[in-house]
Amino acid sequence: MSRPVPRRAMVLAAGLATRMRPLTDTTAKPLLAVAGRSLLDRALDHLAAVGVARVVVNTHWQAEAVRAALAARDRPETIESHEETLLDTGGAVVKALPHLGDEPFYVVNGDAFWLDGARPALLRLAEAFDPGTTDAVLLVHRAAQLPSYGGRGDFAVDPLGRVRRPREKEIVPYLYAGVQIAAPALFAGAPDGPFSTNLLWDRAIAADRLRAVVHDGIWLHLSTPEDLAEAEEMLRGRASVFAYAR
Repeated sequence: MSRPVPRRAMVLAAGLATRMRPLTDTTAKPLLAVAGRSLLDRALDHLAAVGVARVVVNTHWQAEAVRAALAARDRPETIESHEETLLDTGGAVVKALPHLGDEPFYVVNGDAFWLDGARPALLRLAEAFDPGTTDAVLLVHRAAQLPSYGGRGDFAVDPLGRVRRPREKEIVPYLYAGVQIAAPALFAGAPDGPFSTNLLWDRAIAADRLRAVVHDGIWLHLSTPEDLAEAEEMLRGRASVFAYAR
């Protein structure tokens, strides 16, 4: 069943990214480059490619530099949501809701790096979003495809896309890939001030209104300078991949 693709989105670009220091001592993490293009530009490129027309970008750390990077782009239209005090992922979206409208919208972490598989991940999320039964659909990636990852995972996902958290001492297969489609209803009754979207996801899980799509392309976990170096090494020389990503 064909479903409409959101025309609005938010990119989360305000964080301090302390684990990426010293690279982020003077640079916002979304402005770090992978294969010659910043993470922020890559996220905005993905959104523009599926027809997103307006993107809210939150700023805090190195806000002037992020603002300049947005001004250098022609599309999509971008609106800055500046945070004097960091609001975390959930609080940032709540602050931006007046710009995001009444329809479902994308939320993309400013440090998310992915290359699409056979079909763009953003379109797959839109196709999986059923407003009658769903408040959000998350893009997840197989932890087993990241040899350096040693955590417990974020979610288990059943064949119908239903999501649950790991049980005590359980290791689950999937990591959140930093991309989701959400309805404004996900944020109804959200707390004031800073809070994590995890709070709202847990509420949606309890109501059986959270779903996930497993990414079928490349996704890179970029948390530390070593991760960034490994990503560059892995992608080096893959000119066809770079061309596809742009």
